[in-house]
Amino acid sequence: MTFSIKSINIPDHPGIYLMKDKENKIIYIGKAKSLRNRVRSYFLKNQNYKTQKLIERITDIEFVLTDNESEAFLLESNMIKQYRPIFNIELKDQQRYTYLRLSDEKYPRLVVARRTRNGRFLGGGKIFGPFTQGSSKLLTIGSLRKTFKIRICKRLPKKACLEYHLGNCEAPCEFEEARTRYEKHVSNLEAILRGKDLHAYIKTLEAEMREASEKLQFERAREIRDTLHRLGSLNTRQKMESVRMIDEEYFGILTYEQVATVMNFKKINGVIRDSNRFSFDLVGDNSFSNFLFQYYTTNQIPSHIIVNEMPDNANILEELLTKRAGYKVSIQVPTVGKRKEMIDLILKNIELLQAKGIDPALIELQKILNLPKVPKIIECFDISNHGRDYAVGSMSRFVDGLPNKDGYRKFKIRTVKSQDDFAMINEIIKRRYFRLDEEKFQMPDLVLIDGGKGQLNAAVTALTELGLHLPCISLAKEDELIFIPKSREPIMIEKTKRALKILQFARDEAHRFGLAYNRALRIPRSD
Repeated sequence: MTFSIKSINIPDHPGIYLMKDKENKIIYIGKAKSLRNRVRSYFLKNQNYKTQKLIERITDIEFVLTDNESEAFLLESNMIKQYRPIFNIELKDQQRYTYLRLSDEKYPRLVVARRTRNGRFLGGGKIFGPFTQGSSKLLTIGSLRKTFKIRICKRLPKKACLEYHLGNCEAPCEFEEARTRYEKHVSNLEAILRGKDLHAYIKTLEAEMREASEKLQFERAREIRDTLHRLGSLNTRQKMESVRMIDEEYFGILTYEQVATVMNFKKINGVIRDSNRFSFDLVGDNSFSNFLFQYYTTNQIPSHIIVNEMPDNANILEELLTKRAGYKVSIQVPTVGKRKEMIDLILKNIELLQAKGIDPALIELQKILNLPKVPKIIECFDISNHGRDYAVGSMSRFVDGLPNKDGYRKFKIRTVKSQDDFAMINEIIKRRYFRLDEEKFQMPDLVLIDGGKGQLNAAVTALTELGLHLPCISLAKEDELIFIPKSREPIMIEKTKRALKILQFARDEAHRFGLAYNRALRIPRSD
């Protein structure tokens, strides 16, 4: 039984909403400037398939009010991390980043910083990071501890332990001189973790080693030599990614069959150093904006975020990221130059991922017609007129660029008495898509009409009256011109291109199927 929106009182206020299933488990969390308007919108017709599946599972909705939309943004993000609802965005492919923590003890320790599910760091002290290559980072922590003589014991012992005798710690637990030096060791470690010049620190140590050698303090010189060896190894392996400021991060997003695919390139010191890809279902309020905010709860925030399309609530998102980063963060959609070239490169990569197993001609058709997704399903309509008594409509259906003859349909014209092709197209389009909409069947990716601008306008009018927004074009046989809504100039595709041949094949099949039906009506079968 579908949940009745009339059974609850929805506040007209900013906040978040928590949708629950029959087991009282939270399955989706969303935010809204007006909870009443947003939640009611879920229960209107024409929702996509996955949102419809969400609605079918709702048995209750809970609300949490906030003072403004920014607070709703933050609260939504934290609660998604806490409850992990199955219909919300979950960045399953997201690379894990390591944070390090210097504890707030009298003699601080260096440890991996642990986080709660809502992103809060556990334990007191100072946090450094994020650092990439998390598993090998533990080896780096070991090197850092030994280099800066940082203790590893959870409780300070009364006597020097094995670490002291191995030369890894100066035992502030026992020796007064070690206590006075410990603060300097921690200060030097902090400088390295904050990204200050490692080479300058190495130069200082080299000078100290020479001085110790000249004073015949060979044990001290050997200790400094070992420290330099560790620092050199650390520098060679380039484990300290966090010391490099992320200049820019690029994101491309494309949607296909109710799934969004996102790919990013990360520029560090002007060079592309990292790339990842993610995907999430287009359910409810799952959006590019939500993705970016969630992504930057665990990733370093750059000054410039470059995207192929501006996310919803971009101003709020910039404000929140600026506050979190401590410096100005801007989101931009480039139109020319190197940034535009980078975004185009990302989109080509996403198209390549999405196009696996898809006819390249359909990808080409999507680009030429500027369609929202690859036209895997094309339905083509034609009118076959033979006098007033014999007017029929026909539809061919192509899937993945090939005829799907089980999906072909024929129509007897019912409401049009004159020889009016435009009215007939209007009728059969309405009949076809009213039924698909009522029965929740999959809609085509492209509606193709045999004819010119007049036939196209009749089809678009029918779709608009049904409240549907399906991509619709017409193909005129003379010169094979393609007409698109709201454009005066037709499109002409080179006759050698397979993208055009698919449209021609679909048009010819609809025409053939309609003629056969018309002929069958005109020539009575003999018993």
